[in-house]
Amino acid sequence: MEYAVSPAPIHTLAIADRPETFPVNRVFCVGRNYAAHAREMGKDPERDPPFFFMKPANAAVQAGEVEISIPYPPGTANFHHEIELVVAIGKGGADIPVGRALEHVYGYAVGLDMTRRDLQLEARDKGRPWEFGKSFPKSAPIGRIHRAADLGVFSSAAITLTVNGQPRQSSDISKLIWSVAESIAYLSRYDTLEAGDIIMTGTPEGVNSVQAGDVMRGAIDRLGGIVVRVGQ
Repeated sequence: MEYAVSPAPIHTLAIADRPETFPVNRVFCVGRNYAAHAREMGKDPERDPPFFFMKPANAAVQAGEVEISIPYPPGTANFHHEIELVVAIGKGGADIPVGRALEHVYGYAVGLDMTRRDLQLEARDKGRPWEFGKSFPKSAPIGRIHRAADLGVFSSAAITLTVNGQPRQSSDISKLIWSVAESIAYLSRYDTLEAGDIIMTGTPEGVNSVQAGDVMRGAIDRLGGIVVRVGQ
């Protein structure tokens, strides 16, 4: 096949203890999925149906225990960190029952949903889409994917983030308002999931801004950690 322009590259993530890599298709993000974070954002933490926004595939950037750098993005003066449990979908499907949703999970990772908060809040207050606040390149540093088959039951684990060694976020994935299985089932009612899709499941309380030169260290028990420096 002859293309008019060069096709976009395939973005991939490493898999723990495996030689192959995981190709990133779409990145879905669950909004306000921890009650304490909903409160700090000025919203009611009641268990309303979940809502989703998206990031492009080129938001995903490989992170790990070795420090990487992401750029401070243009157009913002309020660049926020959001530490999250990341779910990698290995088998697609539509109208997936909650009881079978975890069969579609290839694995889990720790990741950051980096946010231009000022742009997001301005868009929210004007009733506009969030894309400028959320959907930009290298806004989702993600660690190695750990296969669900190797982890077994994975519904409770500490999730933490420090900035320059100072604690910022600390919670447990068991506090998700909508569990991984429920999020997959709900999303699949509206969009057929595909192998390679990524779901970022939401962030706990403690989100805040970072500046150029700051070093973020995020971790989830059993999934290891990531070290990300904010560049210029």
